[in-house]
Amino acid sequence: MITLALYNSYDPKKLHDAHLRAIARAAPICYAFEFHLAIVGFPFDNKKAVELAEEIARNTTIGESGKYLIELSKKDKFHVLEFPKKGFPPQFGHLVATTRKPDDKKAIKSMEIAKRALKGESFLLLVGLGRHGLPKEIFKLSEYHLDITDGRGISLETCTAIGSIPAKIRTQMEALKWMRKW
Repeated sequence: MITLALYNSYDPKKLHDAHLRAIARAAPICYAFEFHLAIVGFPFDNKKAVELAEEIARNTTIGESGKYLIELSKKDKFHVLEFPKKGFPPQFGHLVATTRKPDDKKAIKSMEIAKRALKGESFLLLVGLGRHGLPKEIFKLSEYHLDITDGRGISLETCTAIGSIPAKIRTQMEALKWMRKW
């Protein structure tokens, strides 16, 4: 299981339109590339994933008016998580902070994630929403750091990163599967 997690770095107390747009934009990407989608630290008053998906769908035209978010939630692939106090739930697997400046000791390549995911390992790939990205404590908590540009250190706009990460890793997974057939 690979999960793309949107980490709320905007405002933990008030829901903003940017929150809803980011979720609505990430849902079709996750659906298309068979990723789970998680949201972390969003102010949604303990709503269940299915009812939250339906609420967001009523308020967006993105992703065929929220169709893919609803589909993810029906398949238990949409998860609502609180800010971690001591860590993330273990079922999400290895915690990976996405960044253009990975710590050399924690750096992991997208191909490594693809290979290990094909062998059954799970990964939670955190993308920070907001001007400052992921907080420092998440980088410390993370087992790995991923630069989706594989060491080039190119800063990507948040929505570009949200699209690039699943597309690249899923493509690498498919290429690895194809190579085994030959």
